[in-house]
Amino acid sequence: MSTAQPNDGAPLLDVTDLVKHFPVKRGILIDREVGQVRAVDGVSFRVERGETLGLVGESGSGKSTVCRAVVRLIEATSGSIKFEGREIAGLGRRQMRPLRRQMQMIFQDPYASLNPRKRVGQIVGEPLKRQGVASGSELRRQVQELLERVGLSSEHFYRYPHEFSGGQRQRIGIARAISLRPKLVICDEPVSALDVSIQAQIVNLLDDLQDEFGLAYLFVAHDIGVVRHISDRVAVMHEGKIVEQGSVDQVCERPQDEYTKKLLAAVPIPDPRQSRERVRNR
Repeated sequence: MSTAQPNDGAPLLDVTDLVKHFPVKRGILIDREVGQVRAVDGVSFRVERGETLGLVGESGSGKSTVCRAVVRLIEATSGSIKFEGREIAGLGRRQMRPLRRQMQMIFQDPYASLNPRKRVGQIVGEPLKRQGVASGSELRRQVQELLERVGLSSEHFYRYPHEFSGGQRQRIGIARAISLRPKLVICDEPVSALDVSIQAQIVNLLDDLQDEFGLAYLFVAHDIGVVRHISDRVAVMHEGKIVEQGSVDQVCERPQDEYTKKLLAAVPIPDPRQSRERVRNR
């Protein structure tokens, strides 16, 4: 968990009334729209500089859709997305390109998010190369430093993704995400596909990188226990809407919404006696 920096102006990220509906089409020769899936339906939140906002909810609640809409991987149906006070919803590809350096994403699946045909050095170095930050030997040096910073070896530069475990692949994804020193990193369930012991290592790594580089995180997960550990504030999402948000203490110690209470009740308790007591008190 970070110590959020004082805000002397607009939030780093300010999302207001975000809506994303997916059309449902049916037809044999000609598709026609017969309905809509309301994946995200009027979501509002902010992320301050240097802080972590945890976005938690069950699978299908719309969390990943929010992430992809924020970084413009998909287009929102409506709503406002402001980055450092600038409206970015609706910006063209050329206008968005300079902002890509400031907004990066860590994906959920460490196996699918890395190109299996490229070496690790190419994967991590691609943002640096595309943005014209470094090339040649300087590019290799920077990538090797990044690999070491996330707990890998500089010698991994020449290897392919299939040679790594899931936790190591996620470290590669993190190195790629921080390569341009962004201000905001969207973490779309970055630990949900990993073993519990590896999850703790990745969360601790993200904490360390936040302290070192002053990163802000939008950290998405379905496990409120993980979100509770890493976040400054928490927003609870259910069926495309945010049903509760506030500080970690407010949401996790004094929840107001029934859905939040159910999420907290689902968190395992290591002590069997306390676990039995919680079941009896439900």
